[in-house]
Amino acid sequence: MEFIWFIFAGAVVGLAVGITGVGGGSLMTPLLLLFGFPPHIAVGTDLLYAGIAKSTGVAMHAKRGNVNWRIVIAMAAGSLPASIITVFLLSQFEKPDHYQDILTTTLGLMLTLTAIVVLFRKKLIQTFNLSLNHDQSTKLIFVCGFILGILVTLTSVGAGALGTAIMMILFPLMRAKNIVGTDLAHAVPLTLVAGIGHIFLGNVDYLLLMALLMGSIPSIYLGTRIASHVPNNVLQPILASALLSFGVKYLFF
Repeated sequence: MEFIWFIFAGAVVGLAVGITGVGGGSLMTPLLLLFGFPPHIAVGTDLLYAGIAKSTGVAMHAKRGNVNWRIVIAMAAGSLPASIITVFLLSQFEKPDHYQDILTTTLGLMLTLTAIVVLFRKKLIQTFNLSLNHDQSTKLIFVCGFILGILVTLTSVGAGALGTAIMMILFPLMRAKNIVGTDLAHAVPLTLVAGIGHIFLGNVDYLLLMALLMGSIPSIYLGTRIASHVPNNVLQPILASALLSFGVKYLFF
């Protein structure tokens, strides 16, 4: 019976992702915590789930020429080593129980940041619209990738929403479809590397992973098909408010 509920959870999150574009990690990890999974299992399983679920999207965007591989490489050069270093540091703890507080506090921070980005993305882009040349932007995105690699590995949140916001700020002339494709092409290797790291830490529930994939992959496709018929400007604030409430909970309670 639990397996059915997990499939349903994957379907709900997949549908929300397909309709709104809000990252699966920011929705899935809090949901798994509500189901009673410990933070390290929720984060580890969700990272591997995200890497697998999003991989088909990368192939589609790459085929359509929507991926800027120079930016992907620059960002991944920072994020992938940062992810490996973070996994190594977590492995130095004797038990997962000893770093649960780190995971939940960082998760609260990332959920709050994601909610702010979703609610105020346009305002943030206008405020922080930097006048940088391409080389400067590429160097800066390496640094942003390093920070993002640490945070995503600790929480499974941010590879989508925060990665997109960073690229919008650093590359304001980049077309929306190229930002989405480039961010996805970076998010997949990051979440896979982080997820594999969590496999070595023993933080992945494979039965749960199977159920989430069974539910979410068809519903992501369905969500993208019906996205044009749903008032996105209504749904996104509702989802952002939910993320913000989770963020405050894990930061302060």
